[in-house]
Amino acid sequence: MAGARPAGVVLVVDDDPDIRDMIGQALELEGWRVVGAANGEEALRVAREGPRPDVILLDLMMPVMNGWEFLDDQRRDERLAAIPVVLISGDERLKEKAAKARVAGFLKKPMDLMELLDAVQRHGGAAWS
Repeated sequence: MAGARPAGVVLVVDDDPDIRDMIGQALELEGWRVVGAANGEEALRVAREGPRPDVILLDLMMPVMNGWEFLDDQRRDERLAAIPVVLISGDERLKEKAAKARVAGFLKKPMDLMELLDAVQRHGGAAWS
């Protein structure tokens, strides 16, 4: 039930504002606090300066700093390294790439709403404990 649990924080990183908005609205209805970023560089700044995300939803193909570059920097930052990352992409080889990247999970675009909610709850669920 929306709003019944303490709000965890989800960082949605995607260069498409419509996708960020759609994901944000769906998660906020479930009680999550959502912050967005248009690229990896902005996401690092948001994660370091704002509330610590409980889970990061990360697109791979973005301008300025792509998802792979973000992952490299995130893993080098001891404050951010333990935050679970779920890749979101339309890439046909996403499953293979997610396994190679050693991320918490992946969601293929276009995303199924129930799969999105399940992934965020599963990987960001520590916020609800």
